[in-house]
Amino acid sequence: STQMFEGRRHAAVYQKYRFAPGKELQQTILTYLQEKKAIPAELAVDVGCGSGQGTHFLGEHFKQVVGTDISEAQIQEARDSPGLPNISYLTCPAEELPFQDSSVDVLTSFTAAHWFDLARFMREAERVVRPGGCVAISTYTVDMSLRYGHCSEKLTQIFRECWDMILKYAHNRLKYVLEDYKEIFEALPFPDKKRITDIYDQIPMTVEGVVGYMESASPYQTFKKNDPKAATSLLQETEKRMLETMGVSSRETPVEFWVRHVCVLGCK
Repeated sequence: STQMFEGRRHAAVYQKYRFAPGKELQQTILTYLQEKKAIPAELAVDVGCGSGQGTHFLGEHFKQVVGTDISEAQIQEARDSPGLPNISYLTCPAEELPFQDSSVDVLTSFTAAHWFDLARFMREAERVVRPGGCVAISTYTVDMSLRYGHCSEKLTQIFRECWDMILKYAHNRLKYVLEDYKEIFEALPFPDKKRITDIYDQIPMTVEGVVGYMESASPYQTFKKNDPKAATSLLQETEKRMLETMGVSSRETPVEFWVRHVCVLGCK
């Protein structure tokens, strides 16, 4: 796995500003699992769980849920945040899952699989998922927009200008996301699989939340290491422009944040 979210401070920003899977994505996954009779299920494993945003959603639908991540700092954040009693967390690489052969009913990964060593991770998925079990591997894309009153277009433009600057520092693994997880879909060794690329979700956000989300992105953290002053002033300037465009002064002002998800689903 590629380790990008190691530091405690980055993990804390991640915990605060990363959003859980939206309703449409949740529904897409649950509908597929119902169709394949994969739920109710005993054990769901969420790989590359970060600070646990997707793991919480699984906790409502499975008897036992285990979130795994290579980053101890992320796992600590996940453990420190309030959760359901049927959820636990483990630190381990995505390519070395501490589960027995054919013991996992559902294996998920939210916005993480592009960091994994794909060939090794897929071998692990093949090993741990039971016959008839399912995988759901999703990511949100860079295709995002903001809506607020009459200035939605202008607001989206300001957001995207900032995002484009940040993406100049993107790791080459972001290519998997930019290609809508096509390679990840092709690498999945299950006979029954599909890829859905047009899941749109509205995430409740504030201006502060949108800026915080950008701060939590790995390319921003790289930018900040290279040029702390420029990185910090980019976010400050972007927030200022957003507030001016909206004609408000509070960072707590709610906005509609629309994201497009891609989801790879498979049944063994």
